[in-house]
Amino acid sequence: MENAVSAESEIAAERAEVSHGQRCRHIVPVILAGGSGTRLWPISREQFPKQLVGVIGRDSLLQATVTRMEGFAGDFEVDNRPIIVCGEEHRFATEEQARLCGVAAKIIVEPARRDTAPALTLAALAAMDHDDDAIIVAMPSDHSIADIPALHRAIALAADYADRGMIVTLGVPPTRPDTGFGYIRIGEALDGGAHLIDRFVEKPAAELAAQYVAANTYWWNSGIFIVRASVWLGALAKLNGDMYTACAAAIKDGKSDESLIRPCPLQFGRVPSDSIDYAVMEHIGGAESPCKGVVVPLAAGWSDLGSWDAVWQAMEKDGLGNVACGRVVFEGATSSYARAEGGRLVACVGTSNVVVVETDDAVLVADRSHAQDIKALVARIRAQHAPEAETHRKVRRPWGFYDSIERGERFQVKRIVVAPGARLSLQMHHHRAEHWVVVRGTALVTRGEEQFLLSENESTFIPLGVRHRLENPGKVQLEIIEVQSGAYLGEDDIVRLDDCYGRI
Repeated sequence: MENAVSAESEIAAERAEVSHGQRCRHIVPVILAGGSGTRLWPISREQFPKQLVGVIGRDSLLQATVTRMEGFAGDFEVDNRPIIVCGEEHRFATEEQARLCGVAAKIIVEPARRDTAPALTLAALAAMDHDDDAIIVAMPSDHSIADIPALHRAIALAADYADRGMIVTLGVPPTRPDTGFGYIRIGEALDGGAHLIDRFVEKPAAELAAQYVAANTYWWNSGIFIVRASVWLGALAKLNGDMYTACAAAIKDGKSDESLIRPCPLQFGRVPSDSIDYAVMEHIGGAESPCKGVVVPLAAGWSDLGSWDAVWQAMEKDGLGNVACGRVVFEGATSSYARAEGGRLVACVGTSNVVVVETDDAVLVADRSHAQDIKALVARIRAQHAPEAETHRKVRRPWGFYDSIERGERFQVKRIVVAPGARLSLQMHHHRAEHWVVVRGTALVTRGEEQFLLSENESTFIPLGVRHRLENPGKVQLEIIEVQSGAYLGEDDIVRLDDCYGRI
């Protein structure tokens, strides 16, 4: 195994050294979309995290990121097919949201979560296959950036340095002490306001964060990286040969087509978990450094939206510092954030520095100064095996969605909406029976050996253990009410026999 690691590492390093003397004017946007966003609970949940939600505006954070390089001008040509790295559980929602933006993205589906360094490595390997050696602009999918032209100017400068074989990150000059961000200590000044990277710094305590801001030599780490694919792979091969080798094997032994890359689960299971900062960036600039690191200033209204306090910071406020989303009324409130998602009215009277977030099935009330503690709260909810930690009441599927309207002992009521032309898997259940009532559209039902149509106000019964399928053959949405009854009603009591979405 050690010989294999050494050989693979040498190949990657040689590839990087050869490419340093060449010029690359091609940019491939890479979007890292594998996070869970627990600090934005209850809007963000394990099965539908914050990058898929419209946290700031109508578009989701992912959609805003997918279109972020549009209109980029300069000496670099930007590929109109970004690479998006996401998990299996978010694949269909990611594809759909990119499609709604008019973007034909290349999706890399990670078999397991391994943090940002393996995700970027998979993308770099894919970019090498596509372009030989493109410049990657790697962007987390959960950030907010107000000034896109300013972002483009920073990326253009960063790409010039990346083209010379350096690993570049965008640093944000801090506007306040903040314990929620990592910091970069800037080194020697370069052209265009850039600096060599002196070192990366962990998220500091409040007192240390204040010292960093006062020193004027520390910038926030934006998590946006610009680097040639070969340079990243060469640096990783020298610093973490096991990660490089396992990722390369996962791509080589995986499956791919025009729109989807599936790394080999067995090979990817050998990939160590690590972040971009820990795996590579903290080693840049030292005696063993494989290349130089550069930080370019980004003054573009950036926020990583890592907490509800960060969301409040990023949004427009009223005269008393309040932010309202949805049906919200403030009376005598100051510096508060309130969001109504479930359709109910949220009223805040005399509140100060609080966060109130209401959804169909949960309500969060928190002090803004304790917004980082929500991650621990979600861990406690998950330990209680409460479904609110994992899913919303409304659950999206590749064929549409279902909404769990009511649940009690031995029964559950769902509203199921199937898109035109879509169909559920052919399936059966060991522990529950189902009653279906069509309230809109026409349903094509498979039940055992039967197949028949149901129109509005018609119903059918699916006995326990009988294979069945629901399809929408029409041109309008199909909407049914499903009543489940039985000893166990969990979603894992689904035995898929055939599925056009590959979920068997």
